[in-house]
Amino acid sequence: MMARPRPPPDPVFTLRGSGASVNTLHFHCAEAGLPLLYSGSGKGLVHVWNLNTRRAESALDGHGGASVIWISTVRSANTFLSHGRDMQVRVWDLHEGRSTVANSVHTGSVGFCQCCLLEADGRRTLLALPAERMEEIKVMELESQTPTCSLIPDDKHGMLMCMKMWQTDAGPLLCAGYEDGSLILWDVSYRRPLSCLKVHPEPVMCLDFDVGKQKGISGSSDKNLCSWTLDGQQKLQIQDSVPLTNPGVSHLQIRGDGKILAAASWDGSVRIFSWKKMKPLAVLQHHKDMLHSVAFSNHPEPSKRLMAAGSKDQRISLWSIYTEN
Repeated sequence: MMARPRPPPDPVFTLRGSGASVNTLHFHCAEAGLPLLYSGSGKGLVHVWNLNTRRAESALDGHGGASVIWISTVRSANTFLSHGRDMQVRVWDLHEGRSTVANSVHTGSVGFCQCCLLEADGRRTLLALPAERMEEIKVMELESQTPTCSLIPDDKHGMLMCMKMWQTDAGPLLCAGYEDGSLILWDVSYRRPLSCLKVHPEPVMCLDFDVGKQKGISGSSDKNLCSWTLDGQQKLQIQDSVPLTNPGVSHLQIRGDGKILAAASWDGSVRIFSWKKMKPLAVLQHHKDMLHSVAFSNHPEPSKRLMAAGSKDQRISLWSIYTEN
């Protein structure tokens, strides 16, 4: 008699109190203790959650009630970034317990594309942001706010939807997803496209990229995830299409160790896959409405590695999954 598969785990705990849709999540791992978890809400607040007390330590209010769609910390400095639909990226100073806006960057974009950050070589931090023209990406050096480049496709691909930037020996690359279902790989230093690939029939809603494996993943409003690779000539190539039970993926994240992939689904579940073979591992069901974000903590201690999922139902679920992998 075959053993039954183990049922999916329940959340370790759930955070309540955001008071609005949870749009985006970000872990910041210190050397000791549990990581801090930041969440951005549909009412413009960033909550800083203490995972020991399971309560919000503070709420950063810098977007005048406009929905916060992306947040990140800068490792090299005690600096925090939040991107809102007020067309502003706020640069927060968190030194010595402060929570003040030290600087602001105007994006001009009214879309839903999140910014992305690259701490390139220890000396400079690059920020890519959607711009006033719906297909344009602006890249700037964060510290000096010096514009680096503007990336605009030659052909019509519609609105910029999502992007991811990473460092190579030859300089930074950026992969962007567009409204027509295409991906474009950009060489940031030379301000030119290296490759373009149609991966979805609908807009590319989200993507992530594994630098070590030179492999990426994208999701859309359709019923498939698409995995793709970069060949030796920096050309995008479709690898596989993975069917989903229900359509729609809001966010994707590959865990830092490259073992698993989490997909935040419109049906309110987190779908977990093995990243190597894209084999479905689990469907985590807890939320009453669509998910907007997933995040892995990648804590130095395996026992403290958590995954968080944020939902339109105003809750954040915390999961401990596959820690033995």
